[in-house]
Amino acid sequence: MKHLLDNIAWHTLTGSHAHCAAGAGDARRYARGFSPIVGFTHAEQPDFEALAPHCEPREHVYCIGWSGAAPAGWQIDVDATMFSMVWEAAMPEADAAPEAIRLGPQHAAQAMALATLTRPGPFGPRTLELGDYFGCFDGDRLVAMAGERMAAGALREVSGVCTHPDAQGKGFARRLMLKLIRRQMQRNELPFLHVMRDNVNARALYARMGFGVYRESIVRVISRC
Repeated sequence: MKHLLDNIAWHTLTGSHAHCAAGAGDARRYARGFSPIVGFTHAEQPDFEALAPHCEPREHVYCIGWSGAAPAGWQIDVDATMFSMVWEAAMPEADAAPEAIRLGPQHAAQAMALATLTRPGPFGPRTLELGDYFGCFDGDRLVAMAGERMAAGALREVSGVCTHPDAQGKGFARRLMLKLIRRQMQRNELPFLHVMRDNVNARALYARMGFGVYRESIVRVISRC
């Protein structure tokens, strides 16, 4: 099952999230408004010709697993690596964040603002529709959230984990993640996540929680010229 992580974007965009995807042939992407992630049948040999009609010039999209030179008409804006981590511990015994509120369309603007501020990864105004998202509030203000994004087979991604700078150090992110992990395992799903290589503190937190490294992959932000 873990092998699906080797090309998780493609398996997601042609599987459980096909209804949220655009593209044809050997290229897919989340439709505009969702997280700007693309996938290819062969991640290491992407079909940019098939993808081009579905990307606007200078629109930034995320591409996983490709290390080649940019073809004509495209440019590489960010070149980095990230780790795929898979849950290896037991199911959390109890709901770690019973006070968290399920986020819906009415929270989209606040969720987008928090993601823009904290930059947890590719996020769009419709990302909340990709799975269960929960948030913690200070009054009416969203101060922390975590949710679900990609999925293939029994794999389910924990994503969009972020906390407002004013609310950091209170354990919101960890508790929200444990809430999601418990719910996923109750559905017989295997939680996984992605974390950038240079996000050392987050990677250490995830390891302490019970995530183990599956692999390190190239991740790039690319755009049409």
